[in-house]
Amino acid sequence: MYPKLYLKRNKEESLLRRHPWVFSGALARADGQLEEGTIADVCDSGGKFLARGHCQIGSIAVRVLTFRDEPIDRAWWIKRTAGAYAVRKALGLAGSRETTCYRLIHGEGDMLPGLIVDIYGDTAVMQCHSVGMFVHREDICAALREVLGGELRAVYDKSSRTAPFNAGLDAADGYLWKAEDYPDQEEKIVLESGRKFAVDWERGQKTGLFLDQRESRRLVMQFARGRRVLNTFCYTGGFSIFALGGGAASVDSVDSSGYAVEMADRNVLLNFGAGTPHRAFTADATKFVRDTDGRYDMIILDPPAFAKHLKAVPNALQAYRRLNASAIAKIEPGGILFTFSCSQAVLADQFRTMVFSAAAIAGRSVRVLHRLSQPADHPVNIYHPEGEYLKGLVLYVE
Repeated sequence: MYPKLYLKRNKEESLLRRHPWVFSGALARADGQLEEGTIADVCDSGGKFLARGHCQIGSIAVRVLTFRDEPIDRAWWIKRTAGAYAVRKALGLAGSRETTCYRLIHGEGDMLPGLIVDIYGDTAVMQCHSVGMFVHREDICAALREVLGGELRAVYDKSSRTAPFNAGLDAADGYLWKAEDYPDQEEKIVLESGRKFAVDWERGQKTGLFLDQRESRRLVMQFARGRRVLNTFCYTGGFSIFALGGGAASVDSVDSSGYAVEMADRNVLLNFGAGTPHRAFTADATKFVRDTDGRYDMIILDPPAFAKHLKAVPNALQAYRRLNASAIAKIEPGGILFTFSCSQAVLADQFRTMVFSAAAIAGRSVRVLHRLSQPADHPVNIYHPEGEYLKGLVLYVE
């Protein structure tokens, strides 16, 4: 028996459309005082069951786990994890020899809102973005072990930076479980489309590698032959590796993090050895693009999210516009520009309009060659279009 939350009259429509969020303004009352992370039932104003999910403090009051009246027990976690795993098997990712890193659980896209799980070889790295998921980490770990079986030898929890900071969780990163013979290591070598990457989930950003750009990196490889490439916000050099693999004449990688630049150099060495036409710079990428005198005929702009919430969108669009205008102005005639936004608050139409404006500011003729989004292991719940966070364009600049 779960505690109950009651909606205001006529506020059930979004849940009837199976949207996985309940906003605080839709709630009328609760049965008693509910703690953040508690599982509760959401009922209409007449008491009819609509959904079951995690309570939280903020504008999103409930993240829905199920629209069925079913217990959220260990068997439920196993069933939901197995469903996510079946999708990755169907995609050819789970068990692949060419790609040994992929996203197994993608929040609302896998009907597990507030949870991210990435696979790196035999290690699962999880991040909890809600108190409810943080409270259930042991159940999640047990479900991962049950579903992946012998494929899994460790589960690492990296929720200290993603769990709500004001919830008093004292979240600390560390292994929830590892096999007795699991080696102590600072990094692990994984494969993406046959290319090697050193991953350090303990010190690196996110879970260690930006897995959502896998398909875009392959596309970079198709365009790279003979080109002089500038990879900005390079992190550990993902786009640089595929540009070099595609026969780029030279690649310059730029990131403000010295650690990221070291890892980019390490990954280049892993794949191509010494003497590769690659240079790495620790610098502000926006200033680098604005001030460069280099002659580049491919530029990659993959900045961090400039807008974390809706109020930040106007300033974010201005920052994206300045960055893209600089790149379009500086790129050589016949150049290829890959440009992205991973800000969920910035809509795809806003992003495209911003790029149009940047091209006009630069005074260049520009053709759109490709429209890009996140790969299939970062699925979008059809009832939750907000989950389509990654936007990208491939442009030909005359």
